[in-house]
This record gives sequence, C-alpha cells and structure tokens, in this order.
Amino acid sequence: MKTILIVEDDKKLNDGIRLALRKEFLCLQAFSLRSASDIYEEQPVDLIILDVNLPDGNGMDFLTGIRKTDNVPVILLTANKMEMDIVSGLELGANDYITKPFSLMVLRARVSVQLRDRNPSPDVYRIDDFCFDFSKMEFMRGKDILELSKTEQRLLRCLLENKGRNLSRSQLIDYVWQGDTEYVEEHALTVVVNRLRNKLGSQHECIKTVYGVGYKWVRN
Repeated sequence: MKTILIVEDDKKLNDGIRLALRKEFLCLQAFSLRSASDIYEEQPVDLIILDVNLPDGNGMDFLTGIRKTDNVPVILLTANKMEMDIVSGLELGANDYITKPFSLMVLRARVSVQLRDRNPSPDVYRIDDFCFDFSKMEFMRGKDILELSKTEQRLLRCLLENKGRNLSRSQLIDYVWQGDTEYVEEHALTVVVNRLRNKLGSQHECIKTVYGVGYKWVRN
C-alpha cells in the first residue's frame, strides 16, 4: 500500500484529503513545513501533496530540498489564479498542481496518475519459509496452510507492502477496515494483530510492536 504525505495547514482540508484517499493509500498528515520535514526524514513516502503557503514558510523551499536527492512525485496545492506559484513549482520539479478550491474526486484521479506503474505491489511474497499469494489467497508456512480471515489478509498485506516502516494504529485501522472505521474500537486491531502473530508462529518474530506508534513488519 502506497504512502502519501499531505502537507496542508488547513485542518479541514487536510482531513478531507485524508478521508478521500484513505481507502487506497496510507496517509500521513503534516500541518507545517517542520512537521513535514520530520515525517519525510523518518520514513519513505510514495507521493507528496504539498500546499505552497504554510504557516512557517513556503512549500517551494520544501520542494527544492526534496529535489536535491529524491524524485518522489509532488502535487502542489495552490491558491486560485496564482500562476507564478504554478510556473515556479513546475520549474522546481513539481509533477502536477491543482488549484483551490478543487474536487476531491479530481485530486484522487491526479494522485492515481502519478502513482500509476510506479513499483506496483507484488501479489506473491516469499520470506524465509513463508509464501503469501494474495492473488490466489493461499498462505503457506513451509508445507502448512495458514487459514487467514479477510481482516488478517488485509493486515498482512499492509504490513508487507510497507516492510520496515512504522505504521500507526490509525493507518492500519483505516486500511484493514477499508475506511469503515466509525464503529471500530482500537482494541480490535490488537486482537487481529495477535491472531495473525499466532498463525504465523511465535518462533517467527515478524510483526514488531512500535510502542506509542503501532506496528511494523521486520523480516525480509
């Protein structure tokens, strides 16, 4: 599952973008350049949605810093009719732009275009003596068949697609329950994680608890 960093200081808009994308992507939220830089340095992201005007600086400066070392797709959010923002952003290496106000459906389409064919996620994972085939929904540990529920399968895939990344509990809940989280208790995630760990086998330390954050997959 691909990870998107949303850098937008308007909390309502930031939350709205996250709600529009969370069924398909893991969304990280930043409301300032400082928090965006912290998140970007801590873990890899697959796309950045970047507001130009932020409370502690200009998004163009963040874009300039990123382009020194990284080609991650960047979609700029600009104020309506600010043509210089658009021109400057594209010259600095932005991949696309969208002017405010905008349709979240259009934004979703723009995001999909930028992520199309960029390192598509595999359907089959072979790790140690495990074989996880999501296309056939066949899961093996050696010669033993692992019977995984739909919820466990979604959790497993999310962890595998983000190997080595710290995934927050809210991100995992969003993905595992496909955005239908209104009535999901946080304890439900703990239950699913423990069930999956038991099925994988206690001798295999695959899912590590990141205290105060969530979980991550640790085996290659």
